[in-house]
Amino acid sequence: MQVNEAPPPLPAYEQPPCPVEGYIWTPGYWAWTPAGYYWVPGTWVAPPRVGVLWTPGYWGFVGGVYVFHAGYWGPHVGFYGGVNYGFGYGGVGFAGGRWVGSSFAYNQSVTNVNVTVVHNTYNETVVNNVTVNRVSYNGGGGGTVASPTAEERLAAQEPHVAPTPAQHQHVQQAAANPALFAKNNGGRPSIAATPHASAFNAPGVVGAHGAAAAPPHAQAVTAHPHPTGPANAASRHPQPGAGSAGVPNGKAQGQKPKHPKQPEGGGHEEKTAQR
Repeated sequence: MQVNEAPPPLPAYEQPPCPVEGYIWTPGYWAWTPAGYYWVPGTWVAPPRVGVLWTPGYWGFVGGVYVFHAGYWGPHVGFYGGVNYGFGYGGVGFAGGRWVGSSFAYNQSVTNVNVTVVHNTYNETVVNNVTVNRVSYNGGGGGTVASPTAEERLAAQEPHVAPTPAQHQHVQQAAANPALFAKNNGGRPSIAATPHASAFNAPGVVGAHGAAAAPPHAQAVTAHPHPTGPANAASRHPQPGAGSAGVPNGKAQGQKPKHPKQPEGGGHEEKTAQR
């Protein structure tokens, strides 16, 4: 996909809490149709299998045009243009969590988790060595100047898994929603992030800072039930084809979690990653 105009700056928004243990955060981004740029809300999704991490897609300026490089799942996080998407994706790698055996552990210093739902957590300080801004593309005038590291080049050569069906549906529904087009929302979508893929009208939807209107809150989407109890091991240990669809929260169970937010100047103040 090639476009002649640069994507808008990334909107600033808070991250919904992780709804199900084992889900991984996929940051929002600007996508393109002939009608213009539209926002694909950030969301929590079930990975296609145990052990893989999400490398976000990104726009890069090449040969006088902007080209989109699609995101993918893989054993390590690859190059995503040096774009600071926040919430663990500080421009290089991912610091929001890691696989520990067959379970995913969440770094509470940069991801929003409720300890009454998610029990596999840790706290690890993340140092931000990049300029915090809302730049949404690599190269060209005003874009990031990042180049792939040696580790990211190796990650690019590893076997990759395509986005899950739930992720594809999420993008398709975003493209069909006029409110998500930049020309209609001024770059501040009222649906900036969702707790589940395609749950655009569910409780927990988050709007961008300065959005013209708050997102509609309809009844919860029943297509993505929240598993409870030890019997639902699949939700804690994602299996292939499970597609669906942390700023510390309270330290004690039952305490209301805090919701991390991207600063007005850009993504989360975080960086350096675990591969």
